Amino acid sequence: MPQLAYVNGRIQPLAQASLHVEDRGTQFGDAIYEVCAVLNGRILDWQPHLVRLRRNLGELGITLGVADGPLTLQARRLIERNGHTECIIYMQISRGTAKRDHAFPSDAPANLVMTVRRFDFAQRIKQLATGIAVITQPDNRWGRVDIKTTGLLANVLAKQAAKEAGAFEAWLVSGETVREGSSTNAWIVKDGRIITHPTGTAILPGIARDSLIRLAQGAQLMVEERPFTLAEAMHADEAFLSSTTAPILPVVRIDGQAVGSGTPGPVTARLAELTWNEVARQTGWRA
Repeated sequence: MPQLAYVNGRIQPLAQASLHVEDRGTQFGDAIYEVCAVLNGRILDWQPHLVRLRRNLGELGITLGVADGPLTLQARRLIERNGHTECIIYMQISRGTAKRDHAFPSDAPANLVMTVRRFDFAQRIKQLATGIAVITQPDNRWGRVDIKTTGLLANVLAKQAAKEAGAFEAWLVSGETVREGSSTNAWIVKDGRIITHPTGTAILPGIARDSLIRLAQGAQLMVEERPFTLAEAMHADEAFLSSTTAPILPVVRIDGQAVGSGTPGPVTARLAELTWNEVARQTGWRA
């Protein structure tokens, strides 16, 4: 089955899908995006993703002329026509196409693009048993990383550094504080307390992050939203990360040093159980 993409109201072959060269997302990174997990043909946490998308559009003053209902129908239609039941859907909205000028164009409608690609979520279940490694990198991003924009050069460079080091992810450090990963939120566990950086302008308010906090609190686990240092992470009992495509993964090494025992810990295992049970509740998917 050929891959299909959605561009401004039309579903067409991915190889033919395109935007004008003067799309502001291409020229300025003047765009926002969302990535959603699809399991068993159902979009996970769709409503929270929509809420964040609308919030980010508002922060940048971009007007999308498509309401939530039609957007939902088009997203589901694209998933169905691509024939995937386990995949991710990517949505990007730019300020539109206009003559290159820093100031906002006065009459350019927003450009909406959606693509779908297969994704093997079962690999994440396997990684729960082994854990993953992260490295640290300086946080060189702009000051509003709470807005999910397409301006991701600093994230790309950090992720590439992790890849070259044989690690899964790079944790971004400002001063002594661990903020988050290049595409994930960062967590540690100490004396049974689950610790993650608070929301604000310094981190992206992850959908998986919010879900984990809600699930942990529902299970009477102690969650602290506060900054933590790299030294704290190095001496933590456990560490893990979260994202849409990696709902929860144990971190067993940071910059080559073992975290705790160097193996996935019991608090992370409990959270993983809660997380994948929630995935099953929403979508019916089980590994």
